Parts: sequence; structure tokens; C-alpha cells
Amino acid sequence: MGKDQVIIIVGGGTFGLSSALHLGRRGYTNVKVFDPYTIPSPLSAGNDVNKIVDGGNLTTSTDEGYVGTKLFAKTIKGWREDPVFSPFYHETGLIFAASTVEGESNLIARYQPTSAMTKVETAQGFRALMHEGALTGDFPGWRGWYKPGRAGSGYTEARRAMESAFREVKRLNVQFVTGPGAGEVVGLLYESDEVRGVRTKDGLAHKADCVILAAGARSSELFEFEQQLLPKCWTLAHIKLEPQERALYRGNPIMSNIERGFFMVDVESGELKICNEFPGYTNFSVNPATGRKESKVLHRHEIPKEAEERIRSYLSECMPHLAQRPFSFARVCWCADTPDRGFLIGRHPVHKRLLFATGDSGRGFMHITSIGHFVVEALEGTLDPVIAKTWRWRPETAVERDFAHPQKRMGGIRRPEDLGDVKGWTKGNKSSRL
Repeated sequence: MGKDQVIIIVGGGTFGLSSALHLGRRGYTNVKVFDPYTIPSPLSAGNDVNKIVDGGNLTTSTDEGYVGTKLFAKTIKGWREDPVFSPFYHETGLIFAASTVEGESNLIARYQPTSAMTKVETAQGFRALMHEGALTGDFPGWRGWYKPGRAGSGYTEARRAMESAFREVKRLNVQFVTGPGAGEVVGLLYESDEVRGVRTKDGLAHKADCVILAAGARSSELFEFEQQLLPKCWTLAHIKLEPQERALYRGNPIMSNIERGFFMVDVESGELKICNEFPGYTNFSVNPATGRKESKVLHRHEIPKEAEERIRSYLSECMPHLAQRPFSFARVCWCADTPDRGFLIGRHPVHKRLLFATGDSGRGFMHITSIGHFVVEALEGTLDPVIAKTWRWRPETAVERDFAHPQKRMGGIRRPEDLGDVKGWTKGNKSSRL
């Protein structure tokens, strides 16, 4: 099929927007993106003040070194050189740490420290890595390393990067269909057992030569993934800094403890964003049609009380002067985990006109610069065979899937928890940013 084929992308989040960008850049002339919200969607995991960019996040049991190297090389090149994204990338470096022997072992396996990184073993050592007065804690039991920014480590202003990509995609004449009726895809359109388009909530059918399903955590509501996708959410909160405090945190490296949490500063608002580390929340209920237990997306602009307690515990160890400060904003953020945490990108083996771009597994946003490149190669049949094999449709990995498996994530009670068991919620600030 030629560059004028009709391509529908379901979802305008990280993977969908990146796919649209790379399709437009390759000269495809008939691309439409459907999303129930304006871009960036307030429900998109990528619509956040900032996200970590670091290749160490790629080191999992199922990412072949070759695939991880190829992916991150393309990703970091985009952050450094692509004018759509480079203004929003800050190569500040990363402090990565753990609090237990088990955690340190996990840390070493994940980040594989090199001679270019600095070992940190004392509270004084951690405090010295940031502006004086930014860190005031005792760092009990903490051990870690500092990875300099030149090694490809920092953060991006996520929302501003998405807005920039959206502007560029529109300039490339990609069409966007948004809104709760016209933009909300409620099902796929089939003809002779082949996917030939989508149906939207307003009752219309939209035909296409290829449908790219990039609906993130909601992808499994539109197609049967045979338990390959498990929607999970994580929690984040903001603390407002006083004007005189903001200089203490601007330009500092990100600090992440894989058993406690991490924080970054929002350069626009001067607020700190803090996340607690744990294996995530599910939201299970029984599907009456299938009788099977499924995790469903539930968006809330507040977080469970235990998440607040863990965030404040993390702060008490590194920044106790902020540990009891009120939250100015809080929300849950949804992703879609595959069993092996590898992406799910490629054509369906039976429905050849259906292509998946999902399974971010909690580490998708930093690849907004590059993931669309690989999606287009999957569309054109030119994707590197090793990458194609790693990211292929693979329901065999989900047979008798253990939904309680932590998938190498640490923190909390060391296994996923369920929102149905939450005893209370901490109110966030329901501001216009939502």
C-alpha cells in the first residue's frame, strides 16, 4: 500500500502522537488520530510536568541488550537533536539509590554502574550532589551512584514536549478527531474477520486500510489481548515551593531510590513532583460477559492515603523540611504492563490490518521521540527482526499470568495492590491543569 493509504490511530497519547509524527515525516498523507480529549489528553500518562529520561530503565529480563541499545540510541538522539523535543530536555544527571542489600543488588543489575559514575554511600555524599540546602535528610541505609547527564540521563518537560509534537504533527497535515462523541472509539470495525476501521461513540463508522491501536491502558477495552496487557496505575503528588526555595532545586539531578521514590522540579511552576516507588495499583472487577477478572482504568485526581504516607516517608529520609508540606496537586497515572515488560508493537498475526503500539509497561514516555519510528517500520515491514521478535504479539507469555508478580519493581509491600482495597484517599488540588 502507498503513502496515501488511510491510517487511523486510536489514541493521541505518547505512542499514538509519536506514530503520527513519524508517519507525517515519512510522507503519509491520510492519517487520522482519534481521541476523546483534546491533545494532550488530561488522562494521558504522558501529560505530566516531567518524566525521567535514562537508558538504565531499559534493563529488564526480556530486553535483549541489542534492542535496548538500538531503542535508547534513537531516543536520546531525538531529545538532543530534534527541534520538536530538544528545548524540553534537561540533561541534569541521575542519582539512583536503594535502601537494602536486596535493593542495591537490583540497582546494580538495572543500571550496571561504570567508572563514569560516582559511588555514594553517606548522607553527606548525597547532600553534596545538589545545591546546598536542597537535601537535609539523614538518608538511612541509602547506597547509590551518581550518573552524569552526558551519559544520557536527565528529565524532560513532558507536557510541553507533547504540545510541541502536537503542533508539528498538525503542521504535517495529520488530522485529529477529538471530543467525547466523534473522537471516542468504542469498537473496531470488522469485515470478513478483518479489521477495516473503527466505530466511534457518535455512531459513525470510519474505514481504514490500517488501524494502529495506541490507546495505552485502555487498549484492552477495544481488543482481546489474551491477558497480555494489565492496566496499572501509580501515584504522584506536587509540593509548592516558596519563591526563595526554587533556586535550590532547579538544575539538580533527579534523585531516585528504587525502594522509596523519586522527585523532580517543574521548571514552569516551581513545584516539586514526587512519586513513591512500588509495583503499582490494579483495579480488578469481574467482567460479566466473560466471567474473568479484569483490571479497569479509574482516573482520580487524588491518591490513596497509604501512597501519601509513603511519599512523606521518602521525603523524611532525604528532605524532611518538606515532608509535612501540603500537596498542591495529586493524581493516579495509568500504564499497561505486559508480562515481560517489553513493548507490544507489530501487526496482529490474524488481523493483518491491525497494528499494535502499546504495552508501555511504565517506561514509555521517554521514547516519544523515537517509538513512532519503530511503529512505522512495523507498518512497512522493515522493522529490525530482533526488535520485531522482542515486541511481537506473544500471548504465550501471559498463560496463567501471575497478576501479583512485582515484575522487578520494589517498594511498598513488594507486590501490586488493588484500588478496591484502598481505605481512604488524599484530596488533590482539582485545578485547571487536570
